[in-house]
Amino acid sequence: VSHSAMASKEAAPSGGGKPSDFIKTVIGRPVIVKLNSGVEYRGVLACLDGFMNIAMEQTEEYVSGQLQNKYGDCFIRGNNVLYISAQKRRS
Repeated sequence: VSHSAMASKEAAPSGGGKPSDFIKTVIGRPVIVKLNSGVEYRGVLACLDGFMNIAMEQTEEYVSGQLQNKYGDCFIRGNNVLYISAQKRRS
């Protein structure tokens, strides 16, 4: 099983269903994208393709839990993605 397939399985909602159903529910919403390196990106998921290439907006980069950078738009190559997680809406 490829990393992308594993990440997709991890991203599936706990209530079951397909990973693609989960992705449809989080587009346009805040997410956390964790990379294989351990770096996390938090922002609004703009779009995602079949290779898990990701475009995000209002993106913040966290290393070891500490905010490192803020970006307007961010593009992440899918082979770097460990998982995508929904996050509560920002206040």
